[in-house]
Amino acid sequence: MTPKKKRWLLAGGICFALGLCAALLYFVSPDGAGIPCPVYLLTGFYCPGCGASRALRSLLHLQFYQAFRYNPALVLLLPFMIWYIAARLIDYVRTGGNHVDGKLSLRLLWWVLALLILYGIARNLPFFPFNLLRPTKL
Repeated sequence: MTPKKKRWLLAGGICFALGLCAALLYFVSPDGAGIPCPVYLLTGFYCPGCGASRALRSLLHLQFYQAFRYNPALVLLLPFMIWYIAARLIDYVRTGGNHVDGKLSLRLLWWVLALLILYGIARNLPFFPFNLLRPTKL
């Protein structure tokens, strides 16, 4: 088997696995629980990822406002994460390498990290409007 065919199989397997995860999230109801967050379980504080699985499930059901209420950061960053994963897979299949990461601005990534840390702090503040950032079922 040629290396390019192996890369196609690997990329296809990754897409298949992501599709299975999406189907599982779509059809299996977590009954509002989602995947438990270890940060929240240990500290009682919401991390920037809290509510992400419920937000993804809401997006799969086209409930955009509910998804935003569960995790606004995920909803805003998801198109960029999908673009990044797709670009990496396409680049890997075509070249066998990684030419995508070198084109990303390190400064931009540091800004995103800083904003996610601030978001994690803000969503734990107990007063309006920051308490609206907590994962909420409507």
